[in-house]
Amino acid sequence: MKFTVLESALNQRILLDAQVLQQHAEQAKDFDVMIGWSLGGQLATLLVEAVEKQYQQQKVLITLASNPCFVAYENWQTAMSPATFQSFKQSFEADAIATLKKFGFMVCQGTATTKQDFLQLQSLLQPQSLDLLKQGLNCLEHLNTVEILQNYTGHQLHLLAKQDFLVSYKVLDNLKTLGAIFLDAMLLTGSHGLPVFHVNEVTDKICQYLQKMD
Repeated sequence: MKFTVLESALNQRILLDAQVLQQHAEQAKDFDVMIGWSLGGQLATLLVEAVEKQYQQQKVLITLASNPCFVAYENWQTAMSPATFQSFKQSFEADAIATLKKFGFMVCQGTATTKQDFLQLQSLLQPQSLDLLKQGLNCLEHLNTVEILQNYTGHQLHLLAKQDFLVSYKVLDNLKTLGAIFLDAMLLTGSHGLPVFHVNEVTDKICQYLQKMD
Protein backbone atom coordinates (compact mmCIF):
# COMPACT_ATOMS: atom_id res chain seq x y z
CA MET A 1 0.00 0.00 0.00
CA LYS A 2 1.45 3.37 -1.03
CA PHE A 3 0.99 6.59 0.92
CA THR A 4 1.35 10.25 0.09
CA VAL A 5 1.32 12.85 2.86
CA LEU A 6 0.36 16.52 2.52
CA GLU A 7 1.67 18.79 5.27
CA SER A 8 -0.16 21.92 6.35
CA ALA A 9 2.04 24.28 4.32
CA LEU A 10 2.59 22.07 1.28
CA ASN A 11 1.68 23.33 -2.18
CA GLN A 12 -1.07 25.82 -1.48
CA ARG A 13 -0.81 26.61 -5.18
CA ILE A 14 -2.89 23.46 -5.66
CA LEU A 15 -5.90 25.62 -4.80
CA LEU A 16 -5.04 28.43 -7.14
CA ASP A 17 -4.08 26.66 -10.34
CA ALA A 18 -6.20 23.94 -11.96
CA GLN A 19 -3.20 22.76 -13.96
CA VAL A 20 -1.16 22.27 -10.79
CA LEU A 21 -4.03 20.32 -9.23
CA GLN A 22 -4.19 18.11 -12.33
CA GLN A 23 -0.45 17.44 -12.09
CA HIS A 24 -0.76 16.44 -8.44
CA ALA A 25 -3.73 14.21 -9.26
CA GLU A 26 -1.69 12.47 -11.95
CA GLN A 27 1.00 11.68 -9.39
CA ALA A 28 -1.53 10.74 -6.70
CA LYS A 29 -3.27 8.13 -8.83
CA ASP A 30 -0.34 5.79 -8.17
CA PHE A 31 -0.84 5.98 -4.39
CA ASP A 32 -3.47 4.24 -2.28
CA VAL A 33 -3.77 6.59 0.70
CA MET A 34 -3.75 10.40 0.97
CA ILE A 35 -2.93 11.80 4.43
CA GLY A 36 -2.95 15.44 5.49
CA TRP A 37 -2.49 17.32 8.74
CA SER A 38 -4.44 20.53 9.43
CA LEU A 39 -4.61 22.52 6.17
CA GLY A 40 -2.93 19.53 4.58
CA GLY A 41 -6.09 17.55 5.32
CA GLN A 42 -8.11 19.99 3.25
CA LEU A 43 -5.57 19.78 0.43
CA ALA A 44 -5.67 15.99 0.58
CA THR A 45 -9.46 16.22 0.30
CA LEU A 46 -9.15 18.31 -2.85
CA LEU A 47 -6.70 15.78 -4.21
CA VAL A 48 -8.85 12.69 -3.69
CA GLU A 49 -11.74 14.51 -5.35
CA ALA A 50 -9.55 15.38 -8.34
CA VAL A 51 -8.33 11.79 -8.66
CA GLU A 52 -11.89 10.50 -8.49
CA LYS A 53 -13.04 12.90 -11.20
CA GLN A 54 -10.10 12.39 -13.55
CA TYR A 55 -9.35 8.69 -13.08
CA GLN A 56 -12.51 7.26 -11.46
CA GLN A 57 -10.38 5.98 -8.58
CA GLN A 58 -11.38 6.25 -4.93
CA LYS A 59 -8.34 6.74 -2.73
CA VAL A 60 -8.37 6.37 1.05
CA LEU A 61 -8.47 9.83 2.64
CA ILE A 62 -7.05 10.36 6.14
CA THR A 63 -7.04 13.77 7.82
CA LEU A 64 -5.33 14.65 11.11
CA ALA A 65 -6.56 17.51 13.31
CA SER A 66 -8.18 19.03 10.25
CA ASN A 67 -11.35 21.09 9.99
CA PRO A 68 -12.96 20.91 6.52
CA CYS A 69 -13.88 24.56 6.98
CA PHE A 70 -11.42 26.44 9.21
CA VAL A 71 -13.37 29.71 9.21
CA ALA A 72 -17.09 29.52 10.00
CA TYR A 73 -19.48 29.48 7.04
CA GLU A 74 -23.24 29.20 6.85
CA ASN A 75 -23.07 25.43 6.36
CA TRP A 76 -20.30 24.88 8.95
CA GLN A 77 -20.40 26.86 12.18
CA THR A 78 -17.98 24.76 14.25
CA ALA A 79 -14.97 26.80 13.22
CA MET A 80 -13.10 30.03 13.92
CA SER A 81 -15.23 33.15 13.66
CA PRO A 82 -14.48 35.41 10.65
CA ALA A 83 -13.74 38.31 13.03
CA THR A 84 -11.14 36.29 14.95
CA PHE A 85 -9.49 35.15 11.73
CA GLN A 86 -9.35 38.70 10.38
CA SER A 87 -7.70 39.80 13.61
CA PHE A 88 -5.11 37.05 13.18
CA LYS A 89 -4.43 38.13 9.58
CA GLN A 90 -3.95 41.73 10.67
CA SER A 91 -1.52 40.61 13.36
CA PHE A 92 0.40 38.64 10.74
CA GLU A 93 0.65 41.69 8.48
CA ALA A 94 1.87 43.83 11.39
CA ASP A 95 4.40 41.38 12.85
CA ALA A 96 4.69 38.06 11.04
CA ILE A 97 7.38 36.59 13.32
CA ALA A 98 5.53 37.30 16.56
CA THR A 99 2.25 36.04 15.08
CA LEU A 100 3.82 32.80 13.86
CA LYS A 101 5.32 32.23 17.29
CA LYS A 102 1.89 32.73 18.84
CA PHE A 103 0.36 30.36 16.29
CA GLY A 104 3.01 27.75 17.07
CA PHE A 105 2.11 27.96 20.75
CA MET A 106 -1.58 27.49 19.86
CA VAL A 107 -0.65 24.33 17.94
CA CYS A 108 0.72 22.93 21.21
CA GLN A 109 -1.81 24.45 23.59
CA GLY A 110 -4.27 22.44 25.66
CA THR A 111 -2.12 19.74 27.28
CA ALA A 112 0.10 19.48 30.34
CA THR A 113 3.17 19.37 28.09
CA THR A 114 2.42 22.53 26.12
CA LYS A 115 5.70 24.30 26.93
CA GLN A 116 7.87 21.27 26.19
CA ASP A 117 5.96 20.57 23.00
CA PHE A 118 6.35 24.18 21.88
CA LEU A 119 10.13 23.99 22.30
CA GLN A 120 10.18 20.75 20.32
CA LEU A 121 8.03 22.26 17.58
CA GLN A 122 10.31 25.30 17.35
CA SER A 123 13.30 23.00 16.80
CA LEU A 124 11.51 21.22 13.95
CA LEU A 125 10.30 24.25 12.01
CA GLN A 126 11.88 25.13 8.68
CA PRO A 127 11.94 28.71 7.33
CA GLN A 128 9.07 29.51 4.95
CA SER A 129 8.66 32.48 2.63
CA LEU A 130 6.13 35.11 3.65
CA ASP A 131 4.37 34.69 0.30
CA LEU A 132 3.84 30.98 0.96
CA LEU A 133 2.54 31.69 4.45
CA LYS A 134 0.14 34.31 3.09
CA GLN A 135 -1.15 31.76 0.58
CA GLY A 136 -1.71 29.38 3.49
CA LEU A 137 -3.77 32.00 5.33
CA ASN A 138 -5.78 32.62 2.17
CA CYS A 139 -6.50 28.89 1.90
CA LEU A 140 -7.59 28.66 5.53
CA GLU A 141 -9.89 31.63 5.09
CA HIS A 142 -11.68 30.50 1.94
CA LEU A 143 -11.39 26.75 1.61
CA ASN A 144 -14.54 24.75 2.40
CA THR A 145 -14.35 21.01 1.68
CA VAL A 146 -17.51 20.00 3.55
CA GLU A 147 -19.47 19.04 0.42
CA ILE A 148 -16.52 17.06 -0.94
CA LEU A 149 -16.43 14.94 2.23
CA GLN A 150 -20.20 14.57 2.18
CA ASN A 151 -20.26 13.31 -1.39
CA TYR A 152 -17.01 11.34 -1.49
CA THR A 153 -17.58 7.65 -2.24
CA GLY A 154 -14.16 6.46 -1.09
CA HIS A 155 -13.09 5.53 2.43
CA GLN A 156 -12.21 8.41 4.75
CA LEU A 157 -10.86 8.57 8.30
CA HIS A 158 -10.67 11.77 10.33
CA LEU A 159 -8.62 11.85 13.55
CA LEU A 160 -9.28 14.79 15.86
CA ALA A 161 -7.72 15.83 19.17
CA LYS A 162 -9.66 16.36 22.39
CA GLN A 163 -7.52 19.28 23.59
CA ASP A 164 -7.07 20.94 20.19
CA PHE A 165 -7.03 24.73 20.58
CA LEU A 166 -7.45 25.41 16.84
CA VAL A 167 -9.92 22.74 15.70
CA SER A 168 -12.76 21.98 18.10
CA TYR A 169 -13.36 18.35 19.03
CA LYS A 170 -17.02 19.07 18.22
CA VAL A 171 -16.07 18.83 14.54
CA LEU A 172 -16.23 15.06 15.14
CA ASP A 173 -20.01 15.15 15.57
CA ASN A 174 -20.42 17.40 12.53
CA LEU A 175 -18.46 14.98 10.39
CA LYS A 176 -20.58 12.04 11.50
CA THR A 177 -23.77 13.85 10.52
CA LEU A 178 -22.58 14.31 6.93
CA GLY A 179 -23.88 10.86 6.07
CA ALA A 180 -20.97 9.89 3.82
CA ILE A 181 -20.99 6.17 3.06
CA PHE A 182 -17.50 5.23 4.26
CA LEU A 183 -16.71 8.00 6.74
CA ASP A 184 -15.10 7.22 10.11
CA ALA A 185 -14.06 9.80 12.71
CA MET A 186 -12.20 9.28 15.97
CA LEU A 187 -11.15 11.42 18.92
CA LEU A 188 -7.67 11.07 20.42
CA THR A 189 -6.01 12.75 23.38
CA GLY A 190 -3.73 15.61 22.40
CA SER A 191 -3.33 19.10 21.00
CA HIS A 192 -3.47 20.32 17.40
CA GLY A 193 0.07 18.98 17.15
CA LEU A 194 -1.31 15.45 17.51
CA PRO A 195 0.72 13.86 14.66
CA VAL A 196 3.93 15.48 15.93
CA PHE A 197 3.68 14.70 19.64
CA HIS A 198 1.60 11.49 19.59
CA VAL A 199 3.11 9.71 16.62
CA ASN A 200 2.66 6.17 17.94
CA GLU A 201 -1.00 6.63 18.82
CA VAL A 202 -1.78 8.20 15.46
CA THR A 203 0.06 5.58 13.42
CA ASP A 204 -1.57 2.78 15.44
CA LYS A 205 -5.05 4.12 14.66
CA ILE A 206 -4.20 4.52 10.98
CA CYS A 207 -2.75 1.01 10.72
CA GLN A 208 -5.74 -0.53 12.52
CA TYR A 209 -8.10 1.29 10.18
CA LEU A 210 -6.27 0.18 7.04
CA GLN A 211 -5.95 -3.41 8.25
CA LYS A 212 -9.72 -3.63 8.70
CA MET A 213 -10.10 -2.72 5.03
CA ASP A 214 -7.92 -5.62 3.84
